[in-house]
Amino acid sequence: MSTASWPSTACAQRSVPDQHSIRWHSERDLPLTTRPASLAPVTVHSKDVTAIERLLPLDEAIRIALNHAEVIRILTGISASNSGQNIYETAIATTAIDNAVANFDPVFLANSSWRKSELAGAEFDQLDPLNALPNGSQTGGNDFTLQLQRRNRLGGTATMRFNNQWRYDDFGPLSRNNRPEIELEYTQPLLAGAGTAFNEAPIVIAQLNVDRSFFSYKSQVQRLVQGVISGYWSLVAARTELWAREKQVEQAKVAFDRDQAQFRVGLIDIGDVSQPRLALANFKANLVLAQANVIQREAALRNVLGIPPEDGQRLVPSTPPTRDRLEFQWVELVETAQRRRPDLIELHLVLLADQQRLIQADNLARPELNARAIQSWNGLRGRAANRNIVSSQLNDNPNWTLGVTFEVPVGLRSSRASLRNSQLVIARDRANISQGLHQTEHELATTVRSLDQLYAQYEAFKETRAAARQNLDVQLKAEEAGLVIFLNVLQAITAWGDAVSSEANALTQYNTALASLEESTGTILDTHGVVFSEERYASIGPGGRKFEDACYPKSLVPQENSRRYENGSVPSEQAFDLKGYDRKSNAPSLVPDSELQPTNPPTSATGQQDAANVFRAASFQNLPPANTAKNKLIKSNLKPAAESRSLKNRIKSLFQRTR
Repeated sequence: MSTASWPSTACAQRSVPDQHSIRWHSERDLPLTTRPASLAPVTVHSKDVTAIERLLPLDEAIRIALNHAEVIRILTGISASNSGQNIYETAIATTAIDNAVANFDPVFLANSSWRKSELAGAEFDQLDPLNALPNGSQTGGNDFTLQLQRRNRLGGTATMRFNNQWRYDDFGPLSRNNRPEIELEYTQPLLAGAGTAFNEAPIVIAQLNVDRSFFSYKSQVQRLVQGVISGYWSLVAARTELWAREKQVEQAKVAFDRDQAQFRVGLIDIGDVSQPRLALANFKANLVLAQANVIQREAALRNVLGIPPEDGQRLVPSTPPTRDRLEFQWVELVETAQRRRPDLIELHLVLLADQQRLIQADNLARPELNARAIQSWNGLRGRAANRNIVSSQLNDNPNWTLGVTFEVPVGLRSSRASLRNSQLVIARDRANISQGLHQTEHELATTVRSLDQLYAQYEAFKETRAAARQNLDVQLKAEEAGLVIFLNVLQAITAWGDAVSSEANALTQYNTALASLEESTGTILDTHGVVFSEERYASIGPGGRKFEDACYPKSLVPQENSRRYENGSVPSEQAFDLKGYDRKSNAPSLVPDSELQPTNPPTSATGQQDAANVFRAASFQNLPPANTAKNKLIKSNLKPAAESRSLKNRIKSLFQRTR
């Protein structure tokens, strides 16, 4: 059995060896771009954070985001991501217009080439006709050409050409001669390639693509502004919820300390302490979640603003949310969105560009019929063998040519397919526009419904909060008087904290939905005083030649936008009338499980005085004389009939005071 192999010389002739392994650049070989790290991020365990609060109005937040919008960021939950748009995209797209216009720029050509040729030959020997003698010939010279050519908007091509041929040879009447020639040529398409609509279509398409890039960028800037507003109100809601959770912990701590004090003197058993302790632990766990939510929401706002995740300051929103219920005219709302939404404008620009491509496809589906005209003048100047100069002027030898050329592929199959493709693309564009209008109307309807829902929820939660506040006051006083069990107090604390958080969430979501409605109608930039310089100055480089020698997209710093929101001097959450309860307890601190053992009530005079002090610290000084059995009967509402009327009167008077 034999095997075939390549000759050894084949490998030696290979200039580049085959690739048998994977090669990659090491990170040490790459010019990596880095930036200094910011401060360590804040967590729920951070204790030594610099407590410097920076009041941040919403208008200033929008301005900060625009100042750092070299790359447009979009808010995504508790983070922000790159939208894929930046300030350079539209400027880059404008270069396509120059490329399209360049097809009509004059083209200048200059060529000069030297040549020499020697050819070996033979000739008959005049002395011996049967013999031959070697005889070589030599020719040479220079070919020089100047040409200026330009294509016009009609599709015609005009050419002006000057040729001069200088040559020398060993035969002919003129051994040295110049042959100058001037030629004018014009070629005009009559069918395919003719007309300004066809020839200017690439320019129109390039301009439409620039407009598409601009409106795509504008759409992402609108999303940026809406994301800043959404992140801003989310932080307000998170800070309000944190305040409510802190107050819940305080209330649960007071209740637990009081029950623990009673347990230490033997008024209640271990079961009565376990429930407050469990409630306190749950409230603390919810507080940790609320703290983490505030940290994450602030980090998300920092991300979309384009500032470091930590700089030693806490961002504190200071713009109060609006409580005004806005009414909208549905027809005007839909018409505004259809005219102003950048994505719908972009769909129409796509249709206009494809209509230009249809013009091109329809033109190219015609046969090629070109008319051609040539007018030329040539002359001659040389020296004869007798040293005399022989010459003729250019106008002595005029030439002209007129004619047409016709060319057509039989069937025009390819061009007709391109035409049909363009027609179908336009039908698709119209369907996309129709779907965009349909989707916009549904989106507006959803947003309007959400606005009414959120405002109704806000009003309902506002009423719920007032009722929960009153219920909490009643339950706390009744619990202090020993008239209700702790479960009622726990439910009241939970309901009140949830009501505060729900009211803040509903109102902040309502304000976010207002911004979403403005984005859906394409007016969010106008309502916030944000105007593009390109729109204001109608120029690629705003300010004329101001940015001629600079990168104008980066050099143009955004100016201060118009103020839309109120600049408050206090944190935004204070708009929810956040007032706590000053129920401070002097009861003993939390004790470990090992010390939670029942003890007998003191019997000595000193012990009775100590118990009285404990009661006074726990706000039980209005109770009847201490009696364990009696207190248990009161807590379980199993009181004697004689005491029932007095208790009812006390509860009645308590409710009257609360009202």
